[in-house]
Parts: sequence; structure tokens; C-alpha cells
Amino acid sequence: MAQNTPKRKIKDSVFTNLFQDKKYLLRLYKALHPEDSNVTEDDIKDVTIKHILVDADYNDLGFSVGGRLVILVESQSTWTLNIIIRALMYLIQTYHDFFKRTKQNLYGSKKVNMPKPELYVIFTGEKPKNPPDIISLSKDFFDGEKIAVDVEVKVLYQEDEDSIIGQYIIFCKVYNEQRKKFGQTKKAVTETIRICKNRNVLKEYLENKEQEVVDIMMTLFDDEQVLEAYAEDIKTSEAKENARIMLKNGRITVEEIPSFFPKLSIEDAKELEAEVMQLA
Repeated sequence: MAQNTPKRKIKDSVFTNLFQDKKYLLRLYKALHPEDSNVTEDDIKDVTIKHILVDADYNDLGFSVGGRLVILVESQSTWTLNIIIRALMYLIQTYHDFFKRTKQNLYGSKKVNMPKPELYVIFTGEKPKNPPDIISLSKDFFDGEKIAVDVEVKVLYQEDEDSIIGQYIIFCKVYNEQRKKFGQTKKAVTETIRICKNRNVLKEYLENKEQEVVDIMMTLFDDEQVLEAYAEDIKTSEAKENARIMLKNGRITVEEIPSFFPKLSIEDAKELEAEVMQLA
């Protein structure tokens, strides 16, 4: 990977880094529950699931508040209803960890104590037309039918300079704009930071951790780039196999292969011809 190529999914990493700081995590909670003015940093406990359903590009956030509430949040730049399924799986694992940590017996006669769940997705991409405020398993997967287990996820997508959630969304939008101008380059990263600081968007965070943010954006492994290369390799391999079969059955000539399979060159076609002749 080129040194000046930032990670494609950098917003996820900034999201994780930002809310590792309890000061900002408390601000996130108060943005969700402005009525709860008495909660402190000491009341908040990180319960994020580490590397269970995803690999290094982990972007979920989980925290409990005073043992009475568990909140799971995910940042998402591409719209998909599959977040509902992921949220359900995260929630189940979070409860599993909670019961284990609190040593409660699910097989006993005594009713267990459990925190109330809240599920959110912070959507930072291009908004779909008439975006929903809430998505749910019953409505979006089963046409509103009553089902044994339902899950509701609140969708947060409003830009708001007075809210840390809204500021994070603005940060992502600014980065998208700068990436369109400068591509996947350090210039896009530094301009994003400069513009956001000037707009008082995550200003304190970016000033205190500017170099760390730049490092995150510039050095994390570009998994999407690798996946794209892997997908291209698969497509080329599939094209070669299909061309080999057609060539063997006499349904195509060597000269026609590049026209039928644009990913293959005439050199590839001649190699396939040699392979077919060798096996004949």
C-alpha cells in the first residue's frame, strides 16, 4: 500500500478512537439522553465486543450506564438493513457477557437482572430518500408481522454542530468531500482536519490528537483495497476457467477469447490453448 493512501474506512477508526475517551463517550450519551443530567463518566462502562463478528475493521461501540442501560452504537457509511441483524447478534453476545460477568444463573428459578437495551446506527453516507428514524426486524424483514423476537434500531443521520454525534457526521461528510477533490491522499486528510477545526467540529479532539488522527488515517491497513484486488483475482480466475471449457469444447477460438472475456489478453488465451492441447 502506498504511504500516502489513507484507509478507505477511516471514519470507522476515528469513530472508535474518539469514543474510547470517556469524556466524549459521556457527551455521546447525553446527546442520546439529554434528560439524564446527573450521569458521570464513572457511571459509564465500556462493554464493546472485541473481534467477535468482524476482523480488524471493528467499528461498534457498546457501553452500559449505571448497570441499568446498555447502548450499542455502530457507525455506517453504506446503507443496509442488515445492520438490524448485526445489532441483534451484538446484543445477544453483550447479554451473554453480562450474565457471565455478573455470575447470574440463567437456568435457575430466580429472575435475572438485565440492563435495558438501546440500539443505534450513526449513518454517515449519502442519505436515502425519506430515511427512516427507526428500522426493525419485524417491519423491514417480515412485512410488519408479529415475530417472536423483534429488534428496533434508531437511525441517527442529522448534522448538528451542537451535538458530538452530529459533529462526527459532519466530519465524515467533510472527509467525503475532500476525498472527491484530492483522492485517497494525505491532502484529503489534512484538509478534513483543517476544515473541521475551523468549523469547530470535533475541534478539541482534533487539536489534542491531531497527529494520532493523521496516523490512524494514513497507516491503517487498507482492507478494502485488498478485497478489491482479491475480487479481481477471482473474476480473472473464473474467466480463465470458462474460457478454457469453451476452448476445449470448440465453442470459441483463441483469437476470440479477449473479445468474450475482456479480463483476458491474447497472451492469456495462448496459455489456455497450450494447457488444453497438453491435456488432450
